[in-house]
Amino acid sequence: MTAVREEPPVQEVAGRRIGDAVFSRAALVSSLLVIVFLAGVAVFLLIKGLPAFDAEPDQLNERSSLWSLVGALLFGTVLASIIAMLIVTPLSIGLGLVISHYAPRRIARPVGFLVDLLAAVPSVVFGLWGIIVLAPYLQPMHEWLVDNLGWLPFFDGPASTTGRTILTAGVVLALMALPIVTAIMREVFAQTPRAHEEAALALGATRWEMIRMTVLPYGRSGMVAALLLGLGRALGETMAVAMVLSATGVVVNWDVVSSQSSNTIAAYIALGYKEASPIKVSVLIFAGLALFLLTFVVNFLGRWIATRGVVKG
Repeated sequence: MTAVREEPPVQEVAGRRIGDAVFSRAALVSSLLVIVFLAGVAVFLLIKGLPAFDAEPDQLNERSSLWSLVGALLFGTVLASIIAMLIVTPLSIGLGLVISHYAPRRIARPVGFLVDLLAAVPSVVFGLWGIIVLAPYLQPMHEWLVDNLGWLPFFDGPASTTGRTILTAGVVLALMALPIVTAIMREVFAQTPRAHEEAALALGATRWEMIRMTVLPYGRSGMVAALLLGLGRALGETMAVAMVLSATGVVVNWDVVSSQSSNTIAAYIALGYKEASPIKVSVLIFAGLALFLLTFVVNFLGRWIATRGVVKG
């Protein structure tokens, strides 16, 4: 005897359709609002930053032009962020693999929670830790780098006597970007199809060979997206970098262990806004516009790669 499936009442179907329509419209409106807010921020920065083109060299930290100032600040911002990502990349991949594939569950869960808690630490706390603890601890390493690797432009010296350099700032940024990158990494690694892993192990592969042949290739796009999102986090950090560097000048310097460090846009704005004249405020806002565009491009690229990987997967 064939069972007859009962159709839901017409009122229930109509109510469900109304609920879906309301939710769809609400989601669309929310998305459009976010786009409007971002566009409004960009327009505000552009309008308020245009007077900066009339600034004199003494209002541009003795740089020849506004583009020269912004270029030097972008250089320092990118340099500090690259240092951070060079540290974050192996740490996040290692932590993600340990949490998702190596450590027992009773250990992996607490480790994951501890890493996630780093994201809740305020930037000021990271800045104070960088000044009081990390900078003096890294100062001997600065001298060692100058003595042994001084032939490289990155360690040309002289070494800073305080340790408050862009290298130290990069280490602080690495700790601040680590939680978001690690969280995405471990989720990407955990999504590897179980059948692929078991097939590799059944063919005699070791655990590392299985990870190298199945987990890492499957999560390649997600790993790149995680690193780009972490880079976006490092690019926009303000207080920790400002506290560690305390640099008010603007120079282009490849040396990462010298006291004459390159400055970042966020730190430059934070340290110079309080006593700035109206035209200097426009200069700071224009620098903020450059940072806004750079961060937007990096985050958009990371999201696009992550979405592309999900669709292909």
